[in-house]
Amino acid sequence: GFSMSTYDVTSRSIYLRWPKFSGASSYRVTATPVNTLGQSLLAHFSDVTLKGTLTPLIPNTIYVIQAEAVDKNRIILAETQIMQSTAPDIPVIDQAYSKLSNSITVEWRAVPGATSYLLTARDGDSLTETTVTNSPGTLTGLKAATLYRITIRSINSGGRSQPSPSRKAKTVLAAPILSVSSPSCDSIVVSWKAVYMAAGFSVSLMRSDGLGRMLKENTTNTSLIFTGLDPGTLYTIKAHAWNVNGMPGDDSTYNQRTSLKAPADVQVAFNTGTLRAIVSWMPTEGALTYSVIASNRLLKLKCNTSSTSCMVTSLQCGSEYSVFVIAHNDAGFSKPTVAVNLTTIPCAPGSISIEEDETGILLVSWSSVNFGHYYVVFVKSDDGLEVHCNTSHTQCHFQSDCGFTYFISVFAYNKAGQSPLGDVFNYTTAPCCPRDFSAVWVSSDTLQVTWSPVRGAEMYETKAADWTGVVLCNDTATACTLSALHCNTQYNITVYSFSEVRGSSKSCASKYVATAPCSPEIKNISKDALSVISVYWQSNNDEATYIVTARGEAGWWHCTSSGNSCTIINLPCGSVFSVSAVARSPAGQSLPSYSVPLETAPCCPKDLTLTQVTQAVTNISWSVGMGAQTYVTTLESPKGQAKCHTLQNYCLLGCITCGTNYTVSLKAISETGLTSTCTYQGYSSSACCPSGVKLYRLGNNGIRVHWRASEEVTTYNTDLYGSKGNFTCAPHSGLSHCDITEIPCGDVYTVVVTPATDKGMKLTLCPKKIYS
Repeated sequence: GFSMSTYDVTSRSIYLRWPKFSGASSYRVTATPVNTLGQSLLAHFSDVTLKGTLTPLIPNTIYVIQAEAVDKNRIILAETQIMQSTAPDIPVIDQAYSKLSNSITVEWRAVPGATSYLLTARDGDSLTETTVTNSPGTLTGLKAATLYRITIRSINSGGRSQPSPSRKAKTVLAAPILSVSSPSCDSIVVSWKAVYMAAGFSVSLMRSDGLGRMLKENTTNTSLIFTGLDPGTLYTIKAHAWNVNGMPGDDSTYNQRTSLKAPADVQVAFNTGTLRAIVSWMPTEGALTYSVIASNRLLKLKCNTSSTSCMVTSLQCGSEYSVFVIAHNDAGFSKPTVAVNLTTIPCAPGSISIEEDETGILLVSWSSVNFGHYYVVFVKSDDGLEVHCNTSHTQCHFQSDCGFTYFISVFAYNKAGQSPLGDVFNYTTAPCCPRDFSAVWVSSDTLQVTWSPVRGAEMYETKAADWTGVVLCNDTATACTLSALHCNTQYNITVYSFSEVRGSSKSCASKYVATAPCSPEIKNISKDALSVISVYWQSNNDEATYIVTARGEAGWWHCTSSGNSCTIINLPCGSVFSVSAVARSPAGQSLPSYSVPLETAPCCPKDLTLTQVTQAVTNISWSVGMGAQTYVTTLESPKGQAKCHTLQNYCLLGCITCGTNYTVSLKAISETGLTSTCTYQGYSSSACCPSGVKLYRLGNNGIRVHWRASEEVTTYNTDLYGSKGNFTCAPHSGLSHCDITEIPCGDVYTVVVTPATDKGMKLTLCPKKIYS
């Protein structure tokens, strides 16, 4: 917890400090030189002293310094040790002098162990310091003509020595600040401001290239003039001030060139294409740059160069300039040369107007321009052909054609050349009229007109006019469709061409075109017979033929008439048709009329079959009738009627009377209710079966069958069917029983009594009896 430090070091002293140590009544400090013969230095300090100085010591020597905190019983409570070097010995200044107005140079003998030196210059309260490594050293940033007190200290890693004995030194006078000019080509004027503490000035002048002699003047004034010098020559001027002791101050150097003679032999060459002029001249001795000035009453143009020629740009057309040249160097400028006159090319003519008369002649006119001797007008069409007109007047005439764009430019000429290109005017003549256009009817109210493209047309207008009004069509294409025209009407068709800049062609030819007939309107359709219809329409066309068409899945049927009705025959049954009419004339064909639907009655089935299912039920079936959706079949006799209405192509009819002749009829009905009545061959129901059939046993191998006969039948057959054999009995006419004998016993038999038929067929409809 005990430490020690240094806060300053000199050549023969070391300054120490330490913190207070608890319990210490005094402090003991010992300094012992290292690697050097010499005695140790011992110093005692009281407990209230916390700083101490060890002196005298040996300069530039490393010491081991030990500090001990001691109590009142002289017991060491704590100790610490550091190493510290003393500063080098104090240097001695040999001399201090000033060569420049802002610095003083100091010389001294080297001090052993010094690594650098601190130079100090003091002027009253002003202090300037600098650190150097060896002699000599220079203090800079000082004031001119000022007395300074100079000291020096030596420095090493341990610290720095005390200041050396001072020396006085004074800075020299400041250099005069020169202002130099050359008022003429053979003189130079030098002037300056007063210099502090100066008693006089010396000024010398000599050519910078070393030629000639030096001119030197001493004066107490602040200006001089040197005459008899060479024009345009660079001179070097040197000047300094001196004090009352004749001590010179800083030098001031200035280079100045004498003024120039005016350039000679000025030449001007005008460039017609760019409104520029190249001005040239003979070189002037000593000239660094040249200025070329071209001026007129309104404008002054200038060109600077280091060569003997210069291009003056931005000249104005139709103007006259005065051109002169001035030479320059750092001394100033020469007198201007004698002016040379320059006339430029004329300006482009303005106020150009173009007029076209009815015969296609273009008149181009313009306003006259300054310095314009004559004019040339160039007219170039957009197909590449160019013509021109040369005149001293302000107008020209040219022949033009329709649909061309002409590019017109006017130039003015004089001895300097051609005027710049002015505004190029374009004049577009009216477009040509379309010729040989064709008109094709798309429909009865729509006409398509086509034509070949014509020169100059950007858009076309097609006009169709009749006694009621006008129909217009505008398009950029060479075709136009005129719609919503009146049918059965004659129109006057004209095609005009347009351009944006010139408008429409005025006198284009037209032609008359008639529209197609109007569509007829069907008023009525009458069905004259099963396959015949008559169609009636309203006729409102001139010289038109009408064609009526019935169109359906079964095919097309037509009729033709020049009146207002016609008849279509041989239409098939069971078919649906769409009936329409068109009108035809030499102008074309109308749109079809609105279609009228037509349906023919359904076809009768070709095949019909009747099959008796029971004594009172008969099955009827038939082939499909074209166009029929439902069928009504009827069997009719004096005893009654059987009827069936069905969607199918078959039907079961009940309540049939046996042994009766019936008439057979069928109605085929379409979906819309149209009906066809069909008649077929008559039908006879089967004979009636006997009633009350009873069986009687005749011994073990015989049976008697008894029945009640119907009114219509007198003869019956009796059949016995068993597993051991079949037996038949045919009694005589008028009998109502029959005996069957010699049948095997022990069997089950089926007994059927049926009416006898002429064809020998046996009915299977009669009831059966079981006999065992």
